[in-house]
Amino acid sequence: MNLSLELLLQLTIILPLLATLAIVATGKHPNLREAVTISFSLAVLFCVINLYQGLSAGASIEVFWWQLMPGLEVSFAVEPLGMLFALIASFLWLITTLYAIGYMRGHGEDNQTRFYLCFALAISAVMGLAFSANLFTLFIFYEVLTLSTYPLVTHAGTEKAKQGGRVYLGILLGTSIAFFLLAIILTWFVAGTLDFTPGGVFGDNVDTSLVGAILVLFVFGIGKAAIMPFHRWLPAAMVAPTPVSALLHAVAVVKAGVFTILKVCVFIFGIELLPTLPTTEFLLYLAGASVLLASIVAMRQDNLKARLAYSTISQLGYITIGALLATSSGVIGSSMHIATHAFGKITLFFCAGAILVATHKSKVSEMRGLGFTMPVTMAAFFIASLSIIGVPPAGGTWSKWFLLMGTIETGYWVIMMVLMVSSLLNIAYLLPIPYHAFFPGKGHPAEKAGVKEAPLISLVAIAVTTLGCLILFIYPQPLYELAKTILTVPGVSHGH
Repeated sequence: MNLSLELLLQLTIILPLLATLAIVATGKHPNLREAVTISFSLAVLFCVINLYQGLSAGASIEVFWWQLMPGLEVSFAVEPLGMLFALIASFLWLITTLYAIGYMRGHGEDNQTRFYLCFALAISAVMGLAFSANLFTLFIFYEVLTLSTYPLVTHAGTEKAKQGGRVYLGILLGTSIAFFLLAIILTWFVAGTLDFTPGGVFGDNVDTSLVGAILVLFVFGIGKAAIMPFHRWLPAAMVAPTPVSALLHAVAVVKAGVFTILKVCVFIFGIELLPTLPTTEFLLYLAGASVLLASIVAMRQDNLKARLAYSTISQLGYITIGALLATSSGVIGSSMHIATHAFGKITLFFCAGAILVATHKSKVSEMRGLGFTMPVTMAAFFIASLSIIGVPPAGGTWSKWFLLMGTIETGYWVIMMVLMVSSLLNIAYLLPIPYHAFFPGKGHPAEKAGVKEAPLISLVAIAVTTLGCLILFIYPQPLYELAKTILTVPGVSHGH
């Protein structure tokens, strides 16, 4: 391996930025432009996989860019949690690009060059966020991610899209400036550092009520984690084209939120301090309420993407719960759920988009009997639903298992019941869709029109992510090993 790991780390952030230039340059030639996007996403994936191998071999990989003032610097370090997030995001960027090619052309969308450009910008922000070595760096990339995804949300340019974009920007920027930034400044004053440190940055004799208040500011300020009452931006963002909903609102943006919460809980507060704070329990119950309410709202949505959006809010609550439980199984469950939910939810969004392109249907009530015309899509929808519900043979089983273990260890029986009930609600709002697609009931004209699937390249993407759901069940070992090492990072600065 002659490329140094430090260089690879910088390339994961710089390559998508270079891709934006190449995409603009080739914008007039769609085939060339798509080839550029795919080759750049392959290159980023290559870098991330090599970083993963370096990390597994015990290398310590750090990069310093520039310093604003002593202690406030933009720098990057590779640790297991960021590694996990980067692996998922870079792999799914490649798959989503394939899907987007079929979708954007099949749907005849305008402004495709702008679409791919903002997409690449967003991925660059995600990589910077995943590998941030401190809160200052993370905050910068967090905001870049919000801004670069705004044009994607308002892509259609209609009044509805602009309205959705306003809600999106308003809530995300509002929470991050009012609460998140304030929390970072307070952390800086109380702890004197913003570096992610195993075991947390607050000393032993710290004022727990103050730190508890900072925790509340963090949880509310990280609006991308969509904890109620700051969840409205996610359904609003569903006006975006489906590939955007799939990658950003199942993987990149929302996962950036819960990733940040996990990172703050483990490396700023530390899991020894968290349970002693006066506000942790309140936030746990709030996240639990968010899980239940979002699931109930999801059941009442007839628009498929809106239903998936509320489902996402509820699943993000799981990850926040795992982080706040502050036990090893909670953290392992949360980090594994980032991966398993990513594969499950991206597949569901892919299927929703495929249905839209092939049949122009977006309402659940219109989808009876679709299994005959779109067998592959509906079968994929079924498997991905199992992953979201958390039953074998899909990957979501393991992460829910660890989260439940975490609630049992800490004795939060109410939260355990919430997870159980929420899984039942998941069944109620997801499984009827594939069921009615294949068994439309008597008297329904079982579509005899023959198979009319989505474009082939989109089907390939759907097949890959569906396989991902199954593989995460059969072979969760690498994911588990990575999740397990999050809490055993001895010191970020000196490897193992």
